[in-house]
Amino acid sequence: MLSNNTILHNQQCCLGDLRMSAWNVLALDGSNWQKIDLFNFQTDIEGRVVENISKRCGGFLRQLSLRGCLSVGDASMKTFAQNCRNIEQLNLNGCTKITDSTCISLSKFCSKLRHLDLTSCVSITNHALKALSEGCRMLENLNLSWCDQITRDGIEAISRGCCGLRALFLRGCTQLDDPALKHLQKHCPELVTINMQSCTQITDEGFVSLCRGCHKLQMVCVSGCSNITDASLTALGLNCQQLKILEAARCSHVTDAGFTVLARVSVCTHTRMHTHTHTHVTDNTLVQLSIHCPRLQALTLSHCELITDDGIRHLSSSVSGQERLQVVELDNCPLITDVTLEHLKSCQRLERIELYDCQQVTRAGIKRIRAHLPEIKVHAYFAPVTPPPSVHGGGQRLCRCCVIL
Repeated sequence: MLSNNTILHNQQCCLGDLRMSAWNVLALDGSNWQKIDLFNFQTDIEGRVVENISKRCGGFLRQLSLRGCLSVGDASMKTFAQNCRNIEQLNLNGCTKITDSTCISLSKFCSKLRHLDLTSCVSITNHALKALSEGCRMLENLNLSWCDQITRDGIEAISRGCCGLRALFLRGCTQLDDPALKHLQKHCPELVTINMQSCTQITDEGFVSLCRGCHKLQMVCVSGCSNITDASLTALGLNCQQLKILEAARCSHVTDAGFTVLARVSVCTHTRMHTHTHTHVTDNTLVQLSIHCPRLQALTLSHCELITDDGIRHLSSSVSGQERLQVVELDNCPLITDVTLEHLKSCQRLERIELYDCQQVTRAGIKRIRAHLPEIKVHAYFAPVTPPPSVHGGGQRLCRCCVIL
């Protein structure tokens, strides 16, 4: 005869088995897996894993990130597309085995796709964009960064088929030229974000056309577009009055005149502005920003070698500077001294200052502003007076400011 303790133990074991069985059912129920991010397991993810996930989740899956999953290829993505026809967001960033074939599969089966990230899928060509334009017409956000085989023909196809595009990332697409932007201007009036970093063939002609057709632009990156001049900034100011973020690193032909027009006519809701290596930008730009940009939160002035303490004084003494300014980056501004740090004490919301290679800024000056603003982060580097010789020779300087877009 069983004791009461034995009966109780058996009952507890049965309840435990039931609970485990219930958890297994829940865990294997595809309806509970609408969003999956496999980035943390990227080295272990092979094609069969993606196929099994797609079979298990089926039409319930809405978002999948395979960022960095180098082993995933076209065959497994075809199975995925066939099984997960309601997918809306798909991240294939760094999946270097992916080719046009995957985009053809997505076009056939995934008509609800809205966000697609193909960053560094270097085998992608215009054929992929033509396929997407035919079958994925709901696309709103497309990232083609470093897909350097894309040309104006691909942009024409995607802009005609996906006229609801709101964000387009084209970093490192070095074959793109002005006609590509003219297609966007003609067919994509809803565009809000565009990143053309290092699209070196872009000139004022194409960018001005884009601004005239895409009045809703809020975030723009033209860093590395070395042919851009003040004419582009003027067009941006006159046509895109919702602009919030501008990155214009390494645009050496831009001057105070362009930024003045931009500040006066457009950037009243401007929140972040990035300049970099502007040898013709002076304190006059800061004066205009202090007057006309009441919501300025972050400003990068890297390598603006004519900026002085007086320009920072105008910026910090404005109401916007005192109440809103959070980040100021002044690396490699040789005329900046400790006086700038005294001016910036009035910016009560200031969170971070970059002062790399500002040789006239001292440790004592940094200590004083830290005492006044205890929570502030000050990033500074004091180079030796005589820099040591480089063992490997001079390398290309990296731009730290192009991170927003």
